[in-house]
Amino acid sequence: MAHSAAQRLAHLRDEIRLHAHRYYVLDAPVIADGEYDALFQELLALEAAHPDLVTEDSPSHRVGGPPVPTLEPVGHAEPMLSLDNIFSVAECTAFVERVRRHLRIENPFAFVTEPKLDGLAVELVYRQGVLVVGSTRGDGQVGENITAQLKTVASIPLRLQPAEQEAVPEQLVVRGEVFLSKKGFAQLNRQRQEAGEPLFANPRNAAAGSLRQLDPRITARRPLDFFVYGLAGGEELLFSSQATVLTALRRFGFPVNNMVTVCHSIDEIEIQYQRLLTVRPGLDYEVDGLVVKVDDLGLQQRLGATARAPRWAVAWKFPAVQATTVVEDVEFQVGRTGAVTPVAHLRPVLVNGVLVKRATLHNRDEIERKDLRLHDTVLVQRAGDVIPEIVKVIAEARTGLEPPIVFPDHCPECSHQLAKVPGEAVVRCINPYCPAQQLQKLIHFAGKSGLDLEGLGKKNVEQLVRAGLVRSIPDFFRLDGDQLAGLDGWGERSAGNVLAVVESRKTIPLAQLIGALGIRHVGEVTAGLLARHFNDLHRLMSADREQLLHIEGIGEQTAESLLDYFQDPENQEMIKELLDLGVVVVAGQDIEQQASLTGRVFLFTGGLQALSREEAKQLVKRHGGQVATSISQRVTDVVVGDKAGSKLRKAEEMGLAIHSEASFMVLVNQENGQ
Repeated sequence: MAHSAAQRLAHLRDEIRLHAHRYYVLDAPVIADGEYDALFQELLALEAAHPDLVTEDSPSHRVGGPPVPTLEPVGHAEPMLSLDNIFSVAECTAFVERVRRHLRIENPFAFVTEPKLDGLAVELVYRQGVLVVGSTRGDGQVGENITAQLKTVASIPLRLQPAEQEAVPEQLVVRGEVFLSKKGFAQLNRQRQEAGEPLFANPRNAAAGSLRQLDPRITARRPLDFFVYGLAGGEELLFSSQATVLTALRRFGFPVNNMVTVCHSIDEIEIQYQRLLTVRPGLDYEVDGLVVKVDDLGLQQRLGATARAPRWAVAWKFPAVQATTVVEDVEFQVGRTGAVTPVAHLRPVLVNGVLVKRATLHNRDEIERKDLRLHDTVLVQRAGDVIPEIVKVIAEARTGLEPPIVFPDHCPECSHQLAKVPGEAVVRCINPYCPAQQLQKLIHFAGKSGLDLEGLGKKNVEQLVRAGLVRSIPDFFRLDGDQLAGLDGWGERSAGNVLAVVESRKTIPLAQLIGALGIRHVGEVTAGLLARHFNDLHRLMSADREQLLHIEGIGEQTAESLLDYFQDPENQEMIKELLDLGVVVVAGQDIEQQASLTGRVFLFTGGLQALSREEAKQLVKRHGGQVATSISQRVTDVVVGDKAGSKLRKAEEMGLAIHSEASFMVLVNQENGQ
């Protein structure tokens, strides 16, 4: 047993060293963060079970990797330690109890929680209030001198800015995290793709690569940002708590994350963890967990540290958002505009708590750029509710037997010749009668970007098409209750609900109809421009090229697409059918009223009495507001009915505006001028 444990430990140490070097030094990881964490946890568990097998050079005694040789080394006055990871409420409870036992105190004490940013930890040394040295973590004892590069980060103060008559410390050693926003990361990768350079796998590696540029001018062109999280070098002893440290640093001009919170119990810590997990998709920066620190600095000093981590802090990690898996097959899907999109079928893998089986490959150019082949091992990523994507191929895992992915020459649905339009990356089926395109247009019309026919999601529309009940858009307004109720999985109640929703959509705002038709190059914004300009469906349908191009925001491509659509006899006949079926298209000024809820996002929870859920949603939309189906950072207002559940509790925790049904009606009537 001891022999097998020794072998496994030796293997784990070698593997962790390899991955740490690729992650911290080369900025080119080949496994996901969650997998690295699992290896490290296994190492710690084995060493705890076999303390006689612990070696001095074990990764458990080190942090990160060695400094990059081309950058000047900088020693840290105090080690820049890593944090031990926890993954559950039970482990958080165990951490708190460990702290209590070590301190031998039972009285309640506070913790500070803050988002764990997925960036690069740095140390900043200020003397007489001026930034003189900036360095990376390195191996924890010695980092890399990146002072010139850090000076290009706009959010890092070059000189401290104390309040009036506040003394500037002789020396201040500050620690924090440099990161790239999601928007900045996407912008940087676009630039690299246009320049033919390899893309960064994630914002953390992009930030690290940016700071390790030998030429600070390159760093300056990258949209880096910074949050401070503490002090080192003894200066923290001038303060009583972590919270007061951050308050002082904010006064000195440092950016402090606005989600830092003081907690007094495990329940409060869990609330912050769930809150951060909830708002995480809406944040403009990547976070991979919640940092929990003992607030009292005196207690921190008493607790001390192990060889690699402080005893007074942990990182409560989120479920992994990246994972490695294998491409088992590739299918080619045809969208409503004829675009043929390759989709990878993956060996199922858990990513961020969701079992991922498929990932988008975007287009042929994307496959060629990544040199993706069948049966490749790949790194997949899932961010929020975004469709998973393949970040990179792990070429080192290839056996040499992986066949290339062959892009079809003919449409996989109708066998029509595919075409690639000059200037576009996508390959298209240009057969307007392709059944796959027709199906996707119907799904779009009924979906949230169309008329939002609740109860007619993608699967139900596919079922209606298979049953022959819907062949074209007007067929939604011909649906028969008895036929619907007789379908597999349906009944009288579900059929009645769908018919009621369809009936309520017979009055359609012009902008919503334009967007629902699925005209190529015409999205929600363009639909709004067209509706405001023409204010009448027939005027829009008869508009010529000059009239369309006269509208600011409408270009040649969009004008051509509109002309093609509205001059097509089949589309003209389809719109006539809609009007003959009693559909009324309402001009913009008749439904906009004052659009006074613009910028506000409403969430409804619990049972409403005076209004149906659908009527309430339409009221919000008519006043320019938006409706959400789940709680997130973008939600501004929550309307609460009977038996409201966890959404109400989360809304209260997030400090959102909460309305009863009655106060919501008062709000809407006020906006109507009633």
